[in-house]
Amino acid sequence: MLSVGLTGGIGAGKSTVAHRLVEHGAVLVDADAIAREVVQPGRPALAEIVAVFGEQVLADDGTLDRAALAERAFADEESRVRLNGIVHPRVGERTAELVGGAPQDAIVVHDVPLLVENGLAPLYHLVIVVDAPEDVRVDRLVEARGMTAEDARARIAAQADERSRREAADVWLDNSGAPDGVLAEVDALWADRLVPFEANLRLRRPQGSRSPSVVEPDPTWRAQAARAIARIEQAAGETALRVDHIGSTSVPGLPAKDVLDIQLTVADLTEADRIADALAEAGFPRMAGQWSDDPLDPGQVGPRGDKRLHTGADPARRINLHVREQGTPHWRAALLFPVWLSEHPAERDAYAELKRKLAHSHRADGTAERYAENKQPWIAEAMARAEEWARATGWSP
Repeated sequence: MLSVGLTGGIGAGKSTVAHRLVEHGAVLVDADAIAREVVQPGRPALAEIVAVFGEQVLADDGTLDRAALAERAFADEESRVRLNGIVHPRVGERTAELVGGAPQDAIVVHDVPLLVENGLAPLYHLVIVVDAPEDVRVDRLVEARGMTAEDARARIAAQADERSRREAADVWLDNSGAPDGVLAEVDALWADRLVPFEANLRLRRPQGSRSPSVVEPDPTWRAQAARAIARIEQAAGETALRVDHIGSTSVPGLPAKDVLDIQLTVADLTEADRIADALAEAGFPRMAGQWSDDPLDPGQVGPRGDKRLHTGADPARRINLHVREQGTPHWRAALLFPVWLSEHPAERDAYAELKRKLAHSHRADGTAERYAENKQPWIAEAMARAEEWARATGWSP
């Protein structure tokens, strides 16, 4: 089951995207709809709210008067906490019930307006953010909901800003134009990414090695890695001693293959084996008996190695997750090498030239194995220089 978080600011047109995903077959779990459902007449939550805040929060027909409740519940922090204590557990229970009732091969889209504000992004395999410029959103809120422009801008200002949403977004959908534009993007997203992502996840199908192709530095690599790290930390729990973005994509200004290398540090590899299923369920199935093109540790990956290798199930974002024991030589090298390259631009540029040359020479045979192997002489000499720098500066992990 693929879990997708869908969010966006008020007036961005999130419901347009949600409805299109449902048309394709997604199971929609709407947080706002659930919040309204659990306080319907006859529900325990409504009775409890009346007991705490009084009969004045009811409308003449016995339904909840949300404006009257807001006056009382948001008057002070204690009242707000009491209301949340009544409503949130019921919303959580109903959400779990709906998700639990979805088929195992479902793509479940959880529509959560405050996903970013509440820090929920790591709970999903993928986060989609729907956005539009503020002026467009204000016009929509005035026309569709009858708000004043001032009220609309105040509501927008009270939500997460664009920077925060971009940090959380694996997919950014600009819904500022005609509906056909964003709907076409959703169609492509469903076919090219969500459907194969779900299959990879369900089948625990790792991505295999690819032909080496070095690209120019992407300024978003670090933000992309941060999102993956948050999901890994969520899945690994206390077993994770630390999780780091390593490899070439972690070095500013260094051309690299478009692959995020991440290192999960554990106390010992029995712990890595214990959390293998949790990592797979989070979107990082384990590779076994396959080639690792890690330049610091190339070779076959197996149960007797000094690491475990997982890879991302998302077809649109290649990730290698190296799980290593704290204190081992390769663990240390993986942390030292990118720091040293970042501190030495001339070494970084020499490494970039080597990578480009080898990628070009091995593109014809399409093998990551020879590409990684042929970097080893330079890597070995560079690591000796890196260790000298570490001793001179006192660097340590």
